[in-house]
Amino acid sequence: MEVDVVKARIIAGIPDATVTVQGEDCSFTVTVVSEQFAGKLPVARQRMVMAPFTQELASGELHAISIEAVTPAEKS
Repeated sequence: MEVDVVKARIIAGIPDATVTVQGEDCSFTVTVVSEQFAGKLPVARQRMVMAPFTQELASGELHAISIEAVTPAEKS
């Protein structure tokens, strides 16, 4: 996968998000900042970010995504 594809899929699922993606091939580190994370536990936030990649994770096309998922207030 490419960085732009990872970023676009996350934004498609969380439209108000600010997304930063680093990595290549099958391993990425992402930072996602969104108001939609307010009041959600870390596991729920990670599931929101990972949702667009279910098939790629199952097939091995995408091996790992390290996630920082925070609200704008938590980021500042």
